[in-house]
Amino acid sequence: MRQRGGLVTDGDLDNGFAFEGERIRLWDRRRGIWRPRQLGRDGAALAIVTTPPRPGKRPPYDDQIASNADWFVYRYEGDDPATWTNVALRRALAERRPLVYLYGVTPGLYEPVFPSYVVGENPEELAFHIAADAPGVQPTPVPIELDVSAGRRAYATAAVKVRLHQRRFRALVVSAYQIRCAICRLRHSELLDAAHILPDRDERGRPEVPNGLSLCKIHHGAYDSDILGVDPDCQVHIRQDVLEEHDGPMLQHGLQELHGKPITLPPAERHHPDREYLEERFARFRAA
Repeated sequence: MRQRGGLVTDGDLDNGFAFEGERIRLWDRRRGIWRPRQLGRDGAALAIVTTPPRPGKRPPYDDQIASNADWFVYRYEGDDPATWTNVALRRALAERRPLVYLYGVTPGLYEPVFPSYVVGENPEELAFHIAADAPGVQPTPVPIELDVSAGRRAYATAAVKVRLHQRRFRALVVSAYQIRCAICRLRHSELLDAAHILPDRDERGRPEVPNGLSLCKIHHGAYDSDILGVDPDCQVHIRQDVLEEHDGPMLQHGLQELHGKPITLPPAERHHPDREYLEERFARFRAA
C-alpha cells in the first residue's frame, strides 16, 4: 500500500481483513454500499465505493468532488430508499458509525478515505452527504446541529477533495499519454505529473484529459512558471530570455533544444489537448 502511495487494489479489498478469527470483506464488486454479514441484517454500512472513471464514460455515481459543498454527494443505490443498502447507510447516519470511503482513482485502484461519516441525507436528490474526518477522532455524542466536529470535518473534506481531484486527474492524463512526458518522453511514472492547461479556479478547468498535459516534474514546473509554453498547434516554445541564457547541459538539452519541437500527443484523438484552452494558456505565456 505504501508503494502505491496509499492506494489499495481490488485484490486488497477482496481479501479484506482479519478480526477475531474471521475474515471481514471490505466490499462487494457488484455494489456501491457494503455491509458485511458479521454486522447483521440491521447493522450499519461499513464501506461505500465510488466507481473509477473509464475513458469516454461518466461514473454511475457522481460524488461531485468539484462542488463547493462541505461534503461529498453519494447517490442512493437504485431509486428505492428502502433498499437494504440504502437502509444500512442511513443506519450509519443515525448511529454515527465511521465508514471506509473507497474512492476509485483508476480501474483497479482506490484511495481509502477513513474515517468518513454520513452527515446528512437528501431524499429529493436520492442522495446522502458524506464527510471526511481527521483520523483518530471519535464521533461526538451530541445532536448534529450542535456538533463541534462539523467545522473540522468541513476542513478535512475540503483537503480530501483536493487530493482526490489531483489523484484522479493525474491517473487519467498520465495514462492517456501512455505514461510518458509529452515534451521529453520520460517514462518514469513517479516523475510524471498532470499539468492543468486551464487552472482549477477557471469554471472550464475541469479534471478531464483535454485540459491536461502529462509532463515530467521539470517541464511541469517550467510550464507553470511560463518558462515553457505550448501553442495551439502543440509546438513547444521557450521564453526568449531563457533561450539566450548560458548555463549547464540541463538548460541546453532540457529546455533550449526543445524550442519549436512538437509535443507527443495521446494516441486517442479525444484525449488531445483542447485547442481553445491551449490558445488561451499560450497567450498568458506570450505575455510573460
